[in-house]
Amino acid sequence: MNTTQLECFLAVADCLNFSKAAERLRLTQPAVSHQIKSLEDELEVELFKRSSKSVRLTQEGHMFLQYAGDILKLSGLSKAQVKQCRRERPEWLALGCRSVGDLKLMTPALDRLRREEKGVMPLLKLVPMSALENLLADGEIRMMLGFKETAPQNCVFKPLLNCPLVCVCRDDHPLADRAVTDIESLKTSDMIASCPPPVCPPSLFALQGQLVTTRASDRVIFCDNQELLFTMVETGYAFALAVDIPPLRRPGLRYIPLKDCAPLAFGAVYNRGRTDSTLRRFLALLEESLRSGAGEVGISHQ
Repeated sequence: MNTTQLECFLAVADCLNFSKAAERLRLTQPAVSHQIKSLEDELEVELFKRSSKSVRLTQEGHMFLQYAGDILKLSGLSKAQVKQCRRERPEWLALGCRSVGDLKLMTPALDRLRREEKGVMPLLKLVPMSALENLLADGEIRMMLGFKETAPQNCVFKPLLNCPLVCVCRDDHPLADRAVTDIESLKTSDMIASCPPPVCPPSLFALQGQLVTTRASDRVIFCDNQELLFTMVETGYAFALAVDIPPLRRPGLRYIPLKDCAPLAFGAVYNRGRTDSTLRRFLALLEESLRSGAGEVGISHQ
């Protein structure tokens, strides 16, 4: 059953004349007759009694007339609502996050985006890094945060921060009074917490390996993610090596620079040729918010 059939039925029921109904609908009489016949075939009833002189509704036609107008109105209403929904539908900005830390870094920029771009709605996905890369490649997300050394080669990397490698510990830890430290001196320190790749960037993982392999296994706390690692540090069970992203610093912890270790470029990763004004605006807001929260760690433009 379709709306053309219903319109033809209602017109013939009102005019009781196929020719007049066809004129009203701006169709040919054979076309109207065909629509009525196909409707009758579908309903398996005769809706009109036809003769050379008159057309009248059958009992079944009278019954169907009680519903046909409502069906047609409901069809028109549903089409109008769908069109309005399409016009008012927000522009979705799909963003990938590998950790709660990424969400925290994006929050100030998202707050400003909400105030400045009323028609844009963020769609946030919190999934492991390996899954994020697949979502980015498939176009399911527009952007994610990450380090330059781990960014997919076929993507654009926009540097936002230069982040030093540090030893992080509680402010009452034996290491806390050091202004700077190095890998050699940390080999003799106590319990260490560690993370595997891809949670831990390759360059940091290599340094971490130098400390893990010099210890007995009961002096290493292996953590599946950064949240667990920092919990072990915050509770005083261990120190750890980490990338220092200033907006994510936690109170009560010391971030001690590692000597002779180059900082890591941290920034936004997105697909080539898939930027538009909305994504460019969000990237600008993200860069501005990270710059303001970076303290003495500058923006990288290399």
